[in-house]
Amino acid sequence: MQPKVCVVGAGIAGAGAAHAIGESADVTVFETDTVGGRMISGHRNGCVYDYGANYVDPPDGRVEERIRSVAGEELVETTGDVWIFDGDGEIEEGRPNQGPKLTGRNGIDRIVRAFLDASGATIREHTHVEHLARTPDGWRVSAGKEEVEYDALVVTPPTWDLFADADWEADVRETLVAARQRQSYRTIDSVALHYPFEVDVPYYGLVNTDKEHAVGWLSRESSKPGHVPDGEEILIVQLSPAWSAGRPDATPEQAADSAAEHAAALLGDDRLADPDWWDHEHFTHALPGDGINPALFEYALGHDLGLAGDWLAGTGRTHAALETGLDAGRSLAGRL
Repeated sequence: MQPKVCVVGAGIAGAGAAHAIGESADVTVFETDTVGGRMISGHRNGCVYDYGANYVDPPDGRVEERIRSVAGEELVETTGDVWIFDGDGEIEEGRPNQGPKLTGRNGIDRIVRAFLDASGATIREHTHVEHLARTPDGWRVSAGKEEVEYDALVVTPPTWDLFADADWEADVRETLVAARQRQSYRTIDSVALHYPFEVDVPYYGLVNTDKEHAVGWLSRESSKPGHVPDGEEILIVQLSPAWSAGRPDATPEQAADSAAEHAAALLGDDRLADPDWWDHEHFTHALPGDGINPALFEYALGHDLGLAGDWLAGTGRTHAALETGLDAGRSLAGRL
């Protein structure tokens, strides 16, 4: 009988772990919401828009080859470069040596789904893992009305909160809880703004470099093949962590109004203040603070536990989350 592995979280880190484990075990992936995590895509009126992670930028050829080999025909490359702007809204060319910016023709979440599909794992969406218990031979996972025992476990953020009340007597549990308490995440309100006209600018996206603007990121979904019909535009406006932190009770309507007003001012186009429709997402765990002690990764493996997610690397980059998932999956597969 094959060993059984539970992965908690179906973002790119969990998908990478499931893919790396592959045929070495019978893998089940639990996801409280839907597949994708922060690699989330919206679909409306014939448009596709990535309003969490905007693209995957492989740091080297090895990672790019892995993504292309798994996602294959799902992938498209974003056209145009990312420019920069400051707190005064002054825009200039920036970010030299830009590589490929990958997404899916039908949304960036298709990359996550491609890794999960290739893994052969069983995916349990809309199923909340409520409790963990260490057993002599692995882990007992309580999800919904079920309790199932697994030979190994992979956790991804923010599911590491499960350790706080887990039935697990090892000292490393307290270490993990303490690491979670020290770790911080910045919150971001992300808004997709649709317009029935094209926005003609010489760049794909803009990123604020001095952290002094209410907008942290602005980009055009029309730069992604298959995302926006000709003659239309969707701007993704991610308000800065400072904006979101200073307005914890802001409604989606208030976030959308602010995003549209700032987009109009930043791009110098009054029409942008009045989108014909919009969508909004409030990402509580958007950008991690400093990474945790990498020794925890090795300690956890000794307890049949894989740790994955951008909180390990301390950077909110999709490729970093994927690589931690692949590392966790490979490491556990070698121990099963």
